Amino acid sequence: MSLKKTNILNVRGLHVEVKTNEGFSTLVQDIHFGLKKGQILGLVGESGSGKTVTSMSILQLHDRRNMNIQGSITLEGRELNGLDNKEMRKIRGKDIAFIMQNPMNAFTPVFTIGHQFIETIRAHTLLTRKQAKELATDVMQSVNLPDPHKLLKNYPFQLSGGMLQRVMIAMAACLHPSVIIADEPTTALDLHNQLIVLRLLDKIRSEYGTSILLISHDLGVISEVADDVIVMQHGSIVETANVFDLFDHPQHEYTKKLLKTRPTLYSEKQPYTYMF
Repeated sequence: MSLKKTNILNVRGLHVEVKTNEGFSTLVQDIHFGLKKGQILGLVGESGSGKTVTSMSILQLHDRRNMNIQGSITLEGRELNGLDNKEMRKIRGKDIAFIMQNPMNAFTPVFTIGHQFIETIRAHTLLTRKQAKELATDVMQSVNLPDPHKLLKNYPFQLSGGMLQRVMIAMAACLHPSVIIADEPTTALDLHNQLIVLRLLDKIRSEYGTSILLISHDLGVISEVADDVIVMQHGSIVETANVFDLFDHPQHEYTKKLLKTRPTLYSEKQPYTYMF
């Protein structure tokens, strides 16, 4: 079986340019990678390295009036690059879910958590409102959110950033998508909540076989759950390796620099323990 057939997500020859007053400026170039079923693939690099541009290309969220996106992006064999908005809306949330950096930006402030959760489910299924509410409650319980019935009645501003991020993870996981793209999902959180979020992502991968593209500027975050790592710099991939090989035997000078400056997400004196 070819590599292309074994991957859930394939990105081949991705090249993205943005229109400027002087012409087109390259944002990412020659991006090649695949994501296998149940794999957590870390995409790491400093701000401006091209990580988010790559994820937005996969989700087809760029404004094509100002962007030129070349290359192939396939999800379970279906080409996404160039797909119209109507078709992509059917895919986003159901087949490929997105967890963004700032959970507050993911929710509309004037609607309750329950309204937004239930409508997301109903947009991609034939479930009744009652069935969608039951599914939302079950998934929230599965990610250890306390009193889901009460939480569904709350507005986004009534929840902490950590709680909102866990609700967003529950929403991303509820329809068992093939792929979840998590773009800096722990950046706005404290250490305690960072670890909770990473453990939840690992749990979703283990229980549902979901493939996860975990994007971060922080190798400490990547080291916690990723199987393999892609390192990006200036819009290009400079190194790809198994997570253990990358940390033990980094090959590129930029990777070595990132490793020297990485923080850690654990404490030997005060270990965190979670019950999932």
